[in-house]
Amino acid sequence: MNTLSPSSFGAPKVSVFSGKASYDDADALRQQIEDAIKALELSADFITPGDRVVIKPNWVKEHNASKPEDEGGWLTIITHPAVVREVARWAARKLQGHGSVTLCDAPQSDSSFATIRRLHRLDDLITDLTKEFPGVAFLLFDMRCEEWTIDDGVTIAKRELPSDPSGAVDIHLDADSEFLGHPGLGKLYGASFDFATTNRQHTDPHHEYRICRTPMNADVLINVPKLKTHKKVGLTVALKNLVGTTPRTNWLPRHTEGTPAEGGDQFAESTAKRALEGTLMRTAKKILFGRFFLSKLFVPLKKLGRVIFGDTKEVVRSGNWHGNNTAWRMILDLHKCFFYFDGRGVRRDKPLRYLTIVDGIIGGDGDGPMSCDPVASGVILAGTHPVAVDCVSAQLMGLNWKKTRLLNDAFAIQRLPITGFAPSDITVASNKAEWSGPFEEMKHCFEFQCHFGWAGHLESDERLAKMGKSAV
Repeated sequence: MNTLSPSSFGAPKVSVFSGKASYDDADALRQQIEDAIKALELSADFITPGDRVVIKPNWVKEHNASKPEDEGGWLTIITHPAVVREVARWAARKLQGHGSVTLCDAPQSDSSFATIRRLHRLDDLITDLTKEFPGVAFLLFDMRCEEWTIDDGVTIAKRELPSDPSGAVDIHLDADSEFLGHPGLGKLYGASFDFATTNRQHTDPHHEYRICRTPMNADVLINVPKLKTHKKVGLTVALKNLVGTTPRTNWLPRHTEGTPAEGGDQFAESTAKRALEGTLMRTAKKILFGRFFLSKLFVPLKKLGRVIFGDTKEVVRSGNWHGNNTAWRMILDLHKCFFYFDGRGVRRDKPLRYLTIVDGIIGGDGDGPMSCDPVASGVILAGTHPVAVDCVSAQLMGLNWKKTRLLNDAFAIQRLPITGFAPSDITVASNKAEWSGPFEEMKHCFEFQCHFGWAGHLESDERLAKMGKSAV
């Protein structure tokens, strides 16, 4: 039985403030962020002295996957440290010398948190904040429990990490999961070759997620994502960013193995060639799982497979297209966990105070989320409901929110619903008149380029018309 009303999870009001497409002017950036937050008209007690505030940036990867040698390539990939700093300072001021601010994320399994920490001078940030706000405890940590070594997409080594010092909590959504009755059960794929774990956690009627306890225990959760496109769900802003709160990434289904004709969404084509590729890859993954020496030997074979079956930069595989019917379910399930359950794994008796502040100063488009090209958008978005924020983000990016199941189906959830408003209730407050008002009436928006698996599908109707394609 639901203990909370979806209407208590956040408001359908989103602010979008335009400014310079640069992080160099700290004062201007601070003002832009504060103006965006002020426009939401938060209650005076949204943050109170003594609160546990958790800030969750997007620290997915230390470099742009298309140019790993470029230490500055992260600019389009992860939340800029200047934004993190100003959000942390805003929250700390509200605490008035009492409480805590924790900065944490679970980057991609093969990422180097040490490199992110160095490039963004995160330890210096914690030192500076501690001096500026005596009495407030500032913490910083990596929520992953493992870091993987990857060679050409093949896991060849793993090492254990301490993860969240408060531990993790297992949330049993079970019959309330969006995976209940999903035809792909038994064929789900997570983040590595460990098929058994992913499918063990998602076998009707049992559907379970492990989430780090610190963000689940927060009095105030501040989600600070990057404005980017995403190959599996179309865009990654507020909703997708909570994937980085889980220590066991293989508990999270990303796609369903097989071609569409086989009931899968791994490929976009139901051809004999794709079916053969899927069979060969599944067999190889099962053989290689946990055998790192054999995995190293497999790398040259994978290069040969790329010649035969095509490069992932040109061929849709791994669920990287608009037909992915898996990843959106997992993301919405995670929000059910946060909205309805606390760090003990029991139902909340009062709602989580949730704020999203989006770093759209330099956005990312194209091959998102790891190989984005820069978009000098110069915007900060803010809102208290992630679905509203993501709908506005899609509109701002020149995308059709109805064409991604992540957003369209967020309004159709029957079991543990997360939205207490209709899409028509979403409004925008902005320092630009053409963006203010009902979100679907925003004018002069950007034209973010989709990942190629979404191109010709996710763009707004106006953009499709210009491309000579009809809206479907």
